[in-house]
Amino acid sequence: MTPKVFTIPPGAPFAETLARGLIARLGDDPLALADATIYLPTRRATRALGETFAKVLGGAALLPSIRALGDVDADEFLFDAEADDLTLPPAIAPIRRRLLLATLVKRWDEKRGGSLGFAQTTALARGLAHFLDECQTQNADLSKLDELAPASLAAHWSEVRDFLELLHTQWPTLLAAEGAIDPADHRNRALSALARRLATHPPDGPVIAAGSTGSIPATGELLGVIARLPQGSLVLPGLDRELDDESWLALDPGHPQYGMKQLLARIDMRREFVETWQPVPPVREARETLLRETLRPAPTTDAWRAIAERGGQEIAQGLEGLTLIETAHPGEEASSIALILRQSLETKGATAALVTPDRNLARRVASEMGRWDILIDDSAGRPLARTPPGAFLVLLAEAADSEFAPVPLLALLKHPLATGGETAADFRAKVRVLDRLVLRGPRPDRGLAGLRNAIARAAVNERLPESDKALLTALLPWFTTLSETLRPLETILHEKEAGLAALVDAHLRAAEALAEPEALWRGDAGEAARSLIEELGAAAEDIPPIAPSAYASLFAELAEERPVRPAYGRHPRLAILGPLEARLLSFDTIVLGGLNEGTWPSSATADPWLSRPMRKALGLEAPERAIGLAAHDFATLAAGSRVILSRPQKVEGTPAVASRWLQRLEQLTKGLELNARLKDTAGYPTLARLLSEPDGQPSRMKRPAPTPPTDARPKRLSVTEIETWLRDPYAIYAKHVLRLRPLEDHDAEIGALERGTAVHAVLEAFLRECEAGWPQNAERRLIELAEQIFAEAAIPKSTLALWQPRFARAACWFAQVEQARRATIARSFVERKGERIFPGEFTLRCQADRIDILRDGSAAIIDYKTGNPPSNKQVKTLLAPQLPLEGAILKEGGFPGVEAVAANALVYIRFSGGADAGDLREVDADIAALIAEAEEKLINRIALFADPATPYTPRVMPFRADITGDYDHLARVREWSLSGWEAEE
Repeated sequence: MTPKVFTIPPGAPFAETLARGLIARLGDDPLALADATIYLPTRRATRALGETFAKVLGGAALLPSIRALGDVDADEFLFDAEADDLTLPPAIAPIRRRLLLATLVKRWDEKRGGSLGFAQTTALARGLAHFLDECQTQNADLSKLDELAPASLAAHWSEVRDFLELLHTQWPTLLAAEGAIDPADHRNRALSALARRLATHPPDGPVIAAGSTGSIPATGELLGVIARLPQGSLVLPGLDRELDDESWLALDPGHPQYGMKQLLARIDMRREFVETWQPVPPVREARETLLRETLRPAPTTDAWRAIAERGGQEIAQGLEGLTLIETAHPGEEASSIALILRQSLETKGATAALVTPDRNLARRVASEMGRWDILIDDSAGRPLARTPPGAFLVLLAEAADSEFAPVPLLALLKHPLATGGETAADFRAKVRVLDRLVLRGPRPDRGLAGLRNAIARAAVNERLPESDKALLTALLPWFTTLSETLRPLETILHEKEAGLAALVDAHLRAAEALAEPEALWRGDAGEAARSLIEELGAAAEDIPPIAPSAYASLFAELAEERPVRPAYGRHPRLAILGPLEARLLSFDTIVLGGLNEGTWPSSATADPWLSRPMRKALGLEAPERAIGLAAHDFATLAAGSRVILSRPQKVEGTPAVASRWLQRLEQLTKGLELNARLKDTAGYPTLARLLSEPDGQPSRMKRPAPTPPTDARPKRLSVTEIETWLRDPYAIYAKHVLRLRPLEDHDAEIGALERGTAVHAVLEAFLRECEAGWPQNAERRLIELAEQIFAEAAIPKSTLALWQPRFARAACWFAQVEQARRATIARSFVERKGERIFPGEFTLRCQADRIDILRDGSAAIIDYKTGNPPSNKQVKTLLAPQLPLEGAILKEGGFPGVEAVAANALVYIRFSGGADAGDLREVDADIAALIAEAEEKLINRIALFADPATPYTPRVMPFRADITGDYDHLARVREWSLSGWEAEE
């Protein structure tokens, strides 16, 4: 029987044209319409057609049976058939298949003496599953694998062949044991069974297959059967019957009509016998001509000369309603598209859609629409890992896998779902205490026990105020309870091997203990998360034990792949769709976004398993076939009445290449001098930029100059803070008026600060011992004290490997220098606190590293440095006034237990251990005069800042332009500075 094949032009509204054509064929008899069966590619298309029938028929009516077949890249392949006709084994669950394939890969690797981990085997299993789907979809013969790698080819191809042989020799046995078949095989068998049923038992009513391109061979077989049924019809989307025969014969896999040509050949139908399904007004024939010429095969583009000779009028007419927008970056593209969608709502009843395969662009546009409180339906949804329940489960697995390192732990505990059985406010308050007082600075010991010990140590830290100690004391029982909740998961994740099912169970129990189950599993995302973890648990049964370290990455990967789709129909007139879903739908305005190479169309990536000749020998299509399918979607969608083509010129700062279809369009229109007609006359990118720009001319932020009241200004500073007061008064304001303290980084490296503190402690302990007499082996004693203090400070071994040799060199140098100075020293005072009150009731305090009372009755004030000390010029100009001010305190007897005495030496001892082990440098100046000048300048500065009009200005004399201060971000230095760091005068 001759197949009955029709087409609907791409410019016509597909669903409405299909509905009207069927009604015209069956007449007004409602029962005849109800007897009809219509097969469409996707679920969304079936819903749209049902709504269209109701609209065309004017209300309630008996509709045809509308069913979804499924097509390339569809998530599900649905059909309807008699139960007794389709006694097929079930399709194996995707997660179960991946785990079984990973087990198969692991066995293969062990036989070869390899050492692949579970994470690596699951990654290979994912690639194998994709390859298997492709082979089964295209009916490739895996028995030909033996013939793919002759001796003339490289040895690694033979290894690939041996690896892929697993799918042919061992995988079927595993599947048979499961009592299941592969999803692609299940789909093929089901479609073939449906085709046989329709062929042997033709329905009494009409059967129409519409909108499918038949890219899957099994689908093409079914379409051929339907086209030959007594009352069957095949309606193709956008078959180009006007393309010249030369071009038709020259079609390559990347052309939009290549799939149609394949399908017609498969069902033995010639293009000239295809009829139009329903006459439609020829309103967009010029657009079809434009797209036909733009996308015609490269060997026949010489036909463009004839168009130029005719003046290109048909091309000019085709450009009406077609606009090209090129934006600077993806963010600007999203804002521009959001403006277009928002503008369409100003026209009563108008509809609009963004169509793009770029899910990042889709999410950006959906977010931008929130500017106008518009919720828009993104058909692809969001990955589960980026929803609250999915992110919580991923964070829990990653935190436990990291042995609860500070950053992953805080990311978990600060998640909104983490409450630990308390109110969110109470739980979050405790987490903030843990963050601020325990987890800042170098990482605590690993695991929950290490964190508990860190809390206990911090609770008795003498340097913390009593209020913070009380908070930590109260925190300890809370963290103990929390640890009991999380410990089973921590324990199993750090065993040598564990069952995957047991890992999933421990993960689930920890999640439900840390979060309220009702909140965790609520809504679409919660249901998807519960479904994923249950599927993973069920799929993990009887899987051999794995290395638990692979669990977190496996779960994160599965959560990233699982989509969570919003409720259908969030907005009745706007939509965000993928190309396949949008192909059969109609909108007044269509935006085709992300038209860059690599995005739309996606790159024809190289097969990781087989070369092109091997793919051809196996019966697989060229990678460019996917480009041809994408081109068909583009050509169909671009035939609408108002179409806006959009692309960003740069992506992540890198210039992007326009889609090959845009390049063709620009070449054609530029050659005809019509490219100006593609220009965006509305200026959407400009309007998008204006949305984020302030009204009026922006002005540079002024340098902050806070003037707090006198009673709020500090009356007590340390000698080291005086230098800060001179260089950056704003830092004093932030610290003492606003009472802000900089927080250490999480996982901070043990560096110069910790080394300086440890060295000071060693020298203090050594000098106290020296009060009883100089030790026999001073160098050795210094090293012993260092080892003891380094151990008490829990310095990591990797750090000690660098510190200890340097300390040993510096210790030898210091012992020699110190022994030589002993003859001039009567007594030494180390780490001595002192203070002095200046006019204005201002207290200057300090903690001197060392004060030596000399035998001549004078004193030397010494400061230890593990880095570079201030220069002699900085001390003499009092930009570094620490030691002169300590001399001013000493002169007035401000150090308890130390008599008032005048200092005649200010000394810096640099304890380095580097190329030069150390250095002793005295300030070269009149020390008495320098101390007196320091006193005078401090008194003047105290008086200056006692004036409430004196501002605390930032970065008056910064140490260096490229060094940031603790409070520079608060002072917003980068916003008011002239060139990054150079302050305004």
